[in-house]
Amino acid sequence: MASSVVGTRPNFSTQSLSMNEPVVSVDWLHANLREPNLKVLDASWYMPDEQRNPIQEYQVAHIPGALFFNVDGIVDLTTNLPHMLPSEEAFAAAASALGIENKDGIVVYDGKGIFSAARVWWMFLVFGHSKVWVLDGGLPRWRASGYDVESSASSDAILKASAASEAIEKVYQGQTVGPVTFQAKFQPCLVWTLEQVKQNIEDKTHQHIDARSKGRFDGTAPEPRKGIKSGHVPGSKCIPFPQMLDASQTLLPADELKKRFDQEGKNLDLFQMESLSQNLNWGISLESPVVASCGTGVTACVLVLGLHRLGKPDVAVYDGSWTEWADRGCYSC
Repeated sequence: MASSVVGTRPNFSTQSLSMNEPVVSVDWLHANLREPNLKVLDASWYMPDEQRNPIQEYQVAHIPGALFFNVDGIVDLTTNLPHMLPSEEAFAAAASALGIENKDGIVVYDGKGIFSAARVWWMFLVFGHSKVWVLDGGLPRWRASGYDVESSASSDAILKASAASEAIEKVYQGQTVGPVTFQAKFQPCLVWTLEQVKQNIEDKTHQHIDARSKGRFDGTAPEPRKGIKSGHVPGSKCIPFPQMLDASQTLLPADELKKRFDQEGKNLDLFQMESLSQNLNWGISLESPVVASCGTGVTACVLVLGLHRLGKPDVAVYDGSWTEWADRGCYSC
């Protein structure tokens, strides 16, 4: 990814970017913040029980020049599942409404450190844009480093955020949208459907990792969404997404990430013991295909972020994740 940045924007400082680096530091962003071909996105989103309003928090304090990317607005409007990927055409319309072009490099951050920003990073990868990074440590790290934030009760960025959601609606209603400055190219290998997950239970072609907490995975803790029973997809392994991060909510070094995938993937159920009886290494193999899921397809992307740092960029996300699996009554599928 870094090579594409160097090729298109030689004036960019790239000392902290490499082919395997999916994140940039707050120092790098501060040094490059005024670059004309760099777009910064506030992609803050919170769990339903947190009762936090990301757009209001954006208006109070955000990185100077950042645009707001509405995780719950730039979505597939044909399903009742939360924040599912929009169509290729809809995403292109929304990105264009935000003023994003294919020549742009994109840095995504959120208000927790590394959380929902990973989802939007993955969305851009899914739609063929590789010049995208997550801000390591997010807004908390930015502020802790003493860098300025700005507020805007009503700004061009708020209007663009609204325009992006409106563009999504127009596409799904078959209406004409404004000029398209961003061309999306869907990468189907990075997205899995319910049918593919079901088939994988039989075929076992991919290692399935789940980013939710151990309690939710085991069915001993409730899901945050009403009416959804906890549990896990047969054959999946639990690697809670915080295992990818240090105490300051920044991505762990590669050697530490490797240990987490080696160790945390060993919580096996009987189904897995039978399917892996010939394999003494029961951790996550970086040499074998991987698909990630979580509750609604957000924190699975944090696992994908960690695997990217380890040089594994081909990890798919089950977009519907546990919410779709449980909603469709697939507990014993």
